[in-house]
Amino acid sequence: MLRNVGKVDQVIRVVVGLAALSLYFFGPKTTWGLLGILPLATAVGAFCPLYGMLGISSCRTRSATQS
Repeated sequence: MLRNVGKVDQVIRVVVGLAALSLYFFGPKTTWGLLGILPLATAVGAFCPLYGMLGISSCRTRSATQS
């Protein structure tokens, strides 16, 4: 699979995902907090389907992103 999420983007996604999940567990306990799973999953997998559809990549080099 082609990586299209860079390291800085991964860190941002983890922070946003954990913040959203914390709303579910510690905040108003609405199901909207479960949307935090999406940025966490894309950070762990280093692949964002939306980036793929739009042809965007936040990785430094394209040749080093193939695995």
